[in-house]
Amino acid sequence: MAQSLRAARGGRVKKRVYLDHAATTPMRPEAIAAVAEGMARWANPSSPHAEGRAARAALEEARARIKAALGWTGELIFTSGASEALWIALNRAKVERRIVSAVEHDAVFRAAPGAEVLPIVQGEPDAACLARYLDKPGRAIFAIQKTNSETGTQLISYQHPATIDRLREAGALLLSDCSQSIGKYPLPDADMIVLSGHKVGGPPGIGALLVRDLGTLEPIGGHEYGYRMGTENLPGAMGLAAAIDASGLDRWQTTVDERFRLTEIFAAAGDVIAPGAQSSHILAVAMPNMSAAAQLIRFDAMGFAVSAGSACSSGTLKRSRALEAFGVNEDTASRTIRVSFGWNTTPEEIDAFREAWLEVAHDAARRAA
Repeated sequence: MAQSLRAARGGRVKKRVYLDHAATTPMRPEAIAAVAEGMARWANPSSPHAEGRAARAALEEARARIKAALGWTGELIFTSGASEALWIALNRAKVERRIVSAVEHDAVFRAAPGAEVLPIVQGEPDAACLARYLDKPGRAIFAIQKTNSETGTQLISYQHPATIDRLREAGALLLSDCSQSIGKYPLPDADMIVLSGHKVGGPPGIGALLVRDLGTLEPIGGHEYGYRMGTENLPGAMGLAAAIDASGLDRWQTTVDERFRLTEIFAAAGDVIAPGAQSSHILAVAMPNMSAAAQLIRFDAMGFAVSAGSACSSGTLKRSRALEAFGVNEDTASRTIRVSFGWNTTPEEIDAFREAWLEVAHDAARRAA
């Protein structure tokens, strides 16, 4: 199995193995075809002539397809990606206060400077602290991601009906960044949901904000019902619709069992970072005796693309804010890499990386002895 990917010497692969799907995943063939079709419909969807009306019809069809595939009965605002969707939600929501979990993506903190930060306790947001925040005067919006991009932690248990009821009683809005879970897990019961095209096999430069009630947002003028400025990206919208239509864990080449078996192997020789409930497609693991930076260089030379932290911060040397918020100590965090799987990850690729990781871990242990 794995031998078909690995060369006879040096532990190298005959072809590159991409295991950084949490950063971005290759476009699905269906999405590529849809984008090409959209590019042939070059007219502006807001133009009144026949060409523009045809483009508008295609845009609305893409909108309807996404809502139907996700089972969303509210509205959908196309954006340039998750970052813009988060900005709209956190800056145009009709609220007085903003609360964000301590492990949110950097885009949330950039969009909501000065927000009240909710601590994480044992892989879940601090419920007692949230209750205190909700007791303060002024309506709030609470941002909590569905799946953490660095550890794969699922906040599923936090979507308990009692918690939702508490938010509703306080008149608070729930915003959930589902960039890492769309096409893999059902939507949470949120007032606003953010998704990103390039995380689900769609094109980059497209995303969406799902809104249960447009009345909770302040219009800004322009397009998308008056909630976003800028010409609509028809090819991107069509590509996103096609990608979501084609998504789902049941359509991956790997299985949940295969991915969790890899977790068990890593846990036996390293430290798997698994605070709270875990997803099946993102794995954070700390290798003894070797820094994350050294691991990335070694694996890249061996033909494997992995990362350390989110793609937006992995180029820096600063400590991961998310790992710190999850309670991971500095030494462990400095040795932690992220392995993430996608729709085209094969069992052979997982086997090959398992062998490579164990080889590097054994070499590191031998040098440290």
